[in-house]
Amino acid sequence: MSNALNQDAENGPVMAADGTPLKRSLARALRRQKGRALLLIAPLLIFVLVTFIVPIGSMLFRSVENDIVANTLPDTVQRLASWDATSGELPAEGVYEAMYYDLFVAAEAKRHTRLGSRLNYEESGISSLFRQSGRKIDDLAKDATKALESAVPAFKDGETWYALMNAGNDEANSGLLSAMRGRIGRLNDSSASGEMDFAPSALMADILPLTTRSYTEWAVYEATEEGRDPATRDPWELVPLALLQELKTADLSGLTGTHAELLTQAQAVNFDIPPYSEVLADIDPEWGTILPWETIQTHSSKYTAGYFLNAVDAQKTPEGYAWQPEDKQILLTLFGRTLFMSMVITCSCIMLGYPVAWLLANLPTAKANLLMILVLLPFWTSLLVRTSAWKVMLQQQGVINDVLVWLGLVDDANRLIMINNQFGTIVAMTHILLPFMILPMYSVMQTVPPSYLRAAKSLGATNWTAFWRVYFPQSIPGIGAGSILVFILSIGYYITPEIVGGTKGVFISNRIAYHISSSLNWGLAAALGSILLAVVLLLYWCYDRIVGIDNVKLG
Repeated sequence: MSNALNQDAENGPVMAADGTPLKRSLARALRRQKGRALLLIAPLLIFVLVTFIVPIGSMLFRSVENDIVANTLPDTVQRLASWDATSGELPAEGVYEAMYYDLFVAAEAKRHTRLGSRLNYEESGISSLFRQSGRKIDDLAKDATKALESAVPAFKDGETWYALMNAGNDEANSGLLSAMRGRIGRLNDSSASGEMDFAPSALMADILPLTTRSYTEWAVYEATEEGRDPATRDPWELVPLALLQELKTADLSGLTGTHAELLTQAQAVNFDIPPYSEVLADIDPEWGTILPWETIQTHSSKYTAGYFLNAVDAQKTPEGYAWQPEDKQILLTLFGRTLFMSMVITCSCIMLGYPVAWLLANLPTAKANLLMILVLLPFWTSLLVRTSAWKVMLQQQGVINDVLVWLGLVDDANRLIMINNQFGTIVAMTHILLPFMILPMYSVMQTVPPSYLRAAKSLGATNWTAFWRVYFPQSIPGIGAGSILVFILSIGYYITPEIVGGTKGVFISNRIAYHISSSLNWGLAAALGSILLAVVLLLYWCYDRIVGIDNVKLG
C-alpha cells in the first residue's frame, strides 16, 4: 500500500476523492469560503460605499473641478486661449462676439449667475457684472428681431423658421445636432438626450453656419430642457440677429424656391449691427477693461489648482501663482490655530483624564461604577446645551467671574475675559472631549495587574518609581488611543468654537462650514477639507513611525 502511494506521488499529483488534483480542490474550497464571507459583508460594504465613500469622494473632487466656465462660455474660452493677458491689449472682436452669443444662451438658461458666482470667488465684482449683462444682453437681439419681422412678416411664425432650418428629406448635419446636444447638456448639467423631430439642414449649415448653430442650440434646449416642440414656437431673438449678421456677406446663389425668396428679402433688411465690443461695453463698461477677460482666461480650465491655492492664501494669476493681499490672508492662520489648539486640548484631556482613569481602574467596584456614571453623564446631555452652559459660566457677568469677585481675587471693574477667545474654546472643548480620553485609558489601565506594583515596591522601589517605571509604560497604549481619538475629534469641531470662540477661537472647520452653507463656495470648502484630511493622515503616519500604531490599544 505504501509503495503504491509513493509510486502515485512520483508519477503525478495527489488526487482528491472526486478524482481532481488535491491542490486544485483545496484552492476551489478556499475560494468558496472567501466568496461566502464576502457575501456576508457585502450589504455593509455597499452601504458604506453608497452613503460614505461616494459622497465624500464627490465632495473632495469639487476641490479640483472647474468645468463651469468652459461649459457656459465654450466659444469664448476657445477664442480667448490665444489672447495674451499680459500684453495690455483687449481681446479681438471675435472674442466679444463669442461672448455675446455664449452669454445670451447662458442667460436664457439662467446659468450666467452661477458662472458669475464662480468667478466672483477669484475676483470680487464679477458676479454683478454677469447679472447686469444677463439682463441687458438681449437688447440688440430684440431690435434685430423687430427689424426682420417688420420687413419680412413671415419670420414672425415659428413654422417658417422650422421649415427653413429643418433638414426634412434633405441631408442633415448630424454632427452639429450632436454637438449642440452636448453643449446644452453641459450647460444644464443634463444629458439633453430627449427625442426630437428636428435635424439641422446641411445646406443651411454651409450657407448660414452661425444662424443654423444658434437655431439648433435653441431647438435642442426647447425640446430637451423645456419639453416643447420647436416646430410651432418662435426661436430666441439671437437667431434673427445671427441671420441678419450673416446675410450681409452670405452667398445665396445656391438656393432656390421659398427659402431663397425669404432669405433674399431678409438680406435687404437694413439693420446696423455695431461691433460687439461696443455692445458689451454699453451694457457694462467693465467689459471694456482687461480684468474680466483675464479672469475668465485664467480660470477657464476644466481642472484647477485655484481652490487649493486659495486655501493656503494664494491665488492663480495670468503671470502664475501669487500670494493673496495681506488683508485676505487668514486661512493659513486658521490652520495653524486649529492644529495648536487641538494639541492643547489633547494635552489638557490627558492631564485631567489620567488621574480619573487611574481611580476608575483601582477603586473598589461600587465606587468605580459611581465614578463611571459621572464620567458618562455628559453624553446624556446635548452638545449644544453643554456648550451654551460654558458660555454662560465664562462670560464677564457669569458664574465664574462672580465667584472670583466675591472671593476678592478679581476686581469687579476688571473682570476676566474668558469667552469669545481661545481660552473659552479650550475650556469648553476639553470638558466635552474628556470622556473620549478617559475611557480608552481606563480600559487599558484595567488590564494592568496590581501585583506588578507590589512586586516593584517589594524590591525597594518608591511609590513614584514603581508608578513611573512599571505602571505608566503599560498605560501608554491607552494614552495613545485617547490622544488620537481626541485630536481627530477636536480638529474637526465647529459647533463649540462657533459659540464660544468668537473671532479668536474659531477653527478651520468653521470656515469650511461657512463656505458650504453661506458663501456656497464648495470648491474652496472641499480644498480646505482635503488639506485638513491630509494633515490628519500625515500626523497619523508620524505617530505610527514614532510610537507605533500596534501599541495603541483600547483594552
